[in-house]
Amino acid sequence: MKTFPLNLEELQKIIKEYPTPFYIYEEAAIVNNIRKLKAAFSWNKGFREYFAIKSTPNPYILELFKSEGCGVDCASETELMLADSCSFYGEDIMFTSNVTSAAEFKKAAALNSIINLDDPSHIDYFIEYVSLPDLVCLRLNPGGRIYYKDKLIVDFEDHKFGFTTEQFINSVKYLKEKGVKRFGLHCQFGSHRNEADYFEENTRKLFEQVVTISKSAGIQLEFINLAGGVGIPYDEAAPETDIYAVSASIRKAYDEILGAAGLLPIPLYLELGIFMTGPYGYFISSVMHIKKASKTFLGLDASTNSFMSPSRYSNYHYITVAGKELKKPDCSYVITGALCENRDRFATDRLLPPVDKGDILIFHDAGAYTYSHGNNFNGRLRPAELLLCTDNSLRVIRKAETAKDYFATLDYPIKYGD
Repeated sequence: MKTFPLNLEELQKIIKEYPTPFYIYEEAAIVNNIRKLKAAFSWNKGFREYFAIKSTPNPYILELFKSEGCGVDCASETELMLADSCSFYGEDIMFTSNVTSAAEFKKAAALNSIINLDDPSHIDYFIEYVSLPDLVCLRLNPGGRIYYKDKLIVDFEDHKFGFTTEQFINSVKYLKEKGVKRFGLHCQFGSHRNEADYFEENTRKLFEQVVTISKSAGIQLEFINLAGGVGIPYDEAAPETDIYAVSASIRKAYDEILGAAGLLPIPLYLELGIFMTGPYGYFISSVMHIKKASKTFLGLDASTNSFMSPSRYSNYHYITVAGKELKKPDCSYVITGALCENRDRFATDRLLPPVDKGDILIFHDAGAYTYSHGNNFNGRLRPAELLLCTDNSLRVIRKAETAKDYFATLDYPIKYGD
């Protein structure tokens, strides 16, 4: 059974001041997880986490990573603005984009970010607008397909990201002629995986290509960015991700492949999002209606425009009925919102304790790729975000949207009523 850091009375007190729906994040748990990650990779001198802003784009969350010495991974001009506003600068920022505009490259260059290029054609495009920096990173598409237990995980043959190995080598040589002296390599091969053997097998394959690239291009890489891909267990019966085991598996491949080739030391970077904040965020909503038809439908005061993970990814999220944690889950419910979409479902045929109108539902593992995927379909407004601070105080880190926010970009007289 997954747990929530507040009891029913404490949650009800919060709801009196901040009505549902809302997100709430645990500051202490996020900070502890950052420290655990750094401890797991302490064997690698220069290791660094570049938190994926796209997963939880809130400056108060970014401040936690800043305070712990992490960098940030940005993929757009507005994410760069957010990083800048939180005082990330220079090699604190990894700008990993694709189909990139001149304005985005200019902003990234103005912040002295690490530029991670996705395509050989981007090199001359970049030079057209911005001077090449001393350090450039290239994103590698290693080719082939990755399977795990007969399941296709990544099909690099159908992947829109990255340089082929040949393009990578030729581009390094071209960039060296243009005056670039330092190079990084970026490659993401994970996809919500947490098995140590998966990471050992695929880091090994990547490091073998690193050896080929380094020797063919005549370079010693400044870093290897393994990007994201470390997942979390959504099912309450699954074990937690063992980041120490994942790290040990990567270290084995690192020592045996890169060490044998005489390429060590090389700092490793990660761009984790879900692993960093996913388990430490919760989506809170209240039951507004109970409809009994062929099935029993719980109608919440939120819709999946605010919490899309269950409908967009078909992700299972464990649900706690606040105050009924110890009651037997022997009632089946379809949990829905108010969108004009039959797919507007948080869960289907979910077994919960008997639910009454006004009960509070807590959706677990909602700390990443949740609010950031929100939208305003049907004119539904996005909820507030709250931070449960280390001292148990509560901080509003994003206000709930209002109708005025929704209409703010229209040049038209809107009738708001009384």
